[in-house]
Amino acid sequence: MNEVINCLINRRSVREFTDEKISYDDLMQIMEAAIFAPSGMNLQTWHFSAITNEALIQSLAAAIGRELRRDNYDFYRPTALIIPSNDPNNPLGRDDNACAIENIMVAAASLGIGSVWINQLQGISFVPHIREILSQMEVPPENEVYGIVALGYAAQKDITAPERKGSYVIL
Repeated sequence: MNEVINCLINRRSVREFTDEKISYDDLMQIMEAAIFAPSGMNLQTWHFSAITNEALIQSLAAAIGRELRRDNYDFYRPTALIIPSNDPNNPLGRDDNACAIENIMVAAASLGIGSVWINQLQGISFVPHIREILSQMEVPPENEVYGIVALGYAAQKDITAPERKGSYVIL
């Protein structure tokens, strides 16, 4: 099977990470894959922040947990986060970021790094106490965050794929 298709089929969401750090070179490759995602009308109004500081990651998780009333929220304790953000005036920004998140997750999988898409910032990225932390993560103050990616090495190695549903047709 084609290497890329095999990676797409075998990628899994990881919700338990080891403490092993992701190398700078691997993070750079993942970020490079992000900026090569499709962008509506090729506007590319996105920005990407990669965070490896555990205290800062958990500070954001705690703030989100308070805002959403979710005790002990911790993003599954990843060793890195990538936060795509986009100009809220770009009507395709959310879609562009979704494409970039997919690229991030597939690139990570190709490097043996686990990932999970985190949606909890959707709709709350301008709440002042959350925006304060996002500013520390160098997310541009005017940008909206639609989703983020938690990254790390999977604690569990052989994650079974859930049953796949849906249908398709070739005419």
